[in-house]
Amino acid sequence: MANLILILGDQLSHNLSALEGATPGADRIVMAEVHDEASYTSHHRKKLVLIFSAMRHFAGELEQRGFDVHYHRYDPDSHAHGLEDVVRDQCQRHPPARLITTECGEYRLDEQIRQWHGRLGLPVEIRPDSRFLASKDEFARWAEGRKQLRMEFFYREMRRKTGLLMTAEGEPEGGHWNYDADNRRKWTGKPPAPAPFRAEPDHITREVIDLVDTHFADHFGTTDDFHFAVTAGDARAALAHFIEFALPCFGDYQDAMSDTEDWLFHAILSPYLNCGLLDPMDVCEAAERAWYDGQAPINAVEGFIRQILGWREFVRGIYWLTMPDYARENRLGNDRALPWFYWTGDTHMHCMHRTIDSTRRNGYAHHIQRLMVTGNFALLTGVRPEEICDWYLAVYVDAYDWVELPNTLGMVMHADGGYLGSKPYAASGKYIHRMSDYCSQCRYQVSETTGETACPFNALYWHFIDRHREQFGQNPRMKMMFRNWHRQDGQRRREILERAEWLLDNLDEL
Repeated sequence: MANLILILGDQLSHNLSALEGATPGADRIVMAEVHDEASYTSHHRKKLVLIFSAMRHFAGELEQRGFDVHYHRYDPDSHAHGLEDVVRDQCQRHPPARLITTECGEYRLDEQIRQWHGRLGLPVEIRPDSRFLASKDEFARWAEGRKQLRMEFFYREMRRKTGLLMTAEGEPEGGHWNYDADNRRKWTGKPPAPAPFRAEPDHITREVIDLVDTHFADHFGTTDDFHFAVTAGDARAALAHFIEFALPCFGDYQDAMSDTEDWLFHAILSPYLNCGLLDPMDVCEAAERAWYDGQAPINAVEGFIRQILGWREFVRGIYWLTMPDYARENRLGNDRALPWFYWTGDTHMHCMHRTIDSTRRNGYAHHIQRLMVTGNFALLTGVRPEEICDWYLAVYVDAYDWVELPNTLGMVMHADGGYLGSKPYAASGKYIHRMSDYCSQCRYQVSETTGETACPFNALYWHFIDRHREQFGQNPRMKMMFRNWHRQDGQRRREILERAEWLLDNLDEL
């Protein structure tokens, strides 16, 4: 008997472990666009277009290789609402010897699939996802016995393991492991930012755009100007475009934000890495070659590789090490509802409006916009972690639970009590002003803390410091902030806290 091989929408790689040893013409492959996976959150419409179109293109490539592919297209009237429905139907029509799949990236779905052997009455083989550079077991061994996990130390181990940016003597190229201190320049318009890579929609993508606009019109975002790659070939072209035109300046300006440029010098490769169209080692090696060939400086190449080899692998390891308990963490006791303007962008805070608006249009915002604008505001105002986590999962084309949850709950919201990061990434409006030109277009004054025209981030920042003095007062990385707070006279502190309380009571009016 042949095998039935299940391939998920974020597993679009011909090197997928589930395909190892598969026999074209014998083993049957099943792929499915199903309602349950497309609608359990308000996925950005561009994300749905990207995944559905990439799945359809990948299914076509498998058929060209000689595989028998059953592809279940989205049908709101179908009785098959979930993956299990589609798989069960195929098992009944073509009884397999076993079901083979690669471990998925979401605890919720992983739990379902691990019950299928009993529910479907056949063996289910779940293979490790070898596309990642550190296995779950490898990360667990590294983390064992550590009270706190720090990405920097894990990253160094991964550099040694892979040999990326390492000398023959086993030392980091350039003499330093991390060039983050050299990656914080404000962008003032020069050098000019390159145009982003564009892959024009073909007939398959246009068909999917029509489907999404018809059946997911109430979801966040828009399908207008869709130009993401949906094949591995186009994703590799996007990588080459980044290496040639943006990587040389990426390091200097990777933390910068601009009122006039959505993309700046960012790679916008995470959507392809996270759905399988690009291999992370291939991407890192392409950047490394740029350093050795003199095409890009060390701070750009190291900073880029660190995001993939460091953060991407690190948060995936934390996710599988700590779930499902991690998803329920709320160490700061946050209980405020997510302000409605996160879904509309209708706010007078220009940094928030600009970030949310570009997210609505593009399904994308870079890491500083996510961390220090929308994330910082959610942290300062005490938004419930599950609400901001659901928002991040919904609005970004590169968001999958394994990468979104630790980044949001741990790094953005510090809801894990410091397990992922040593301090909360809380900041006043001064940080946004230092790294962007947003403040010059805002009705609020970043230089003011109290009064109706004062930047809301300022009073909210000091309110956050004051209300969490017991949790963070002895944190060595925050002692200076607490000293600055207590140096202000009592009347000034009361005025700031009163301003913050008014802001917290009137968030939807800001």
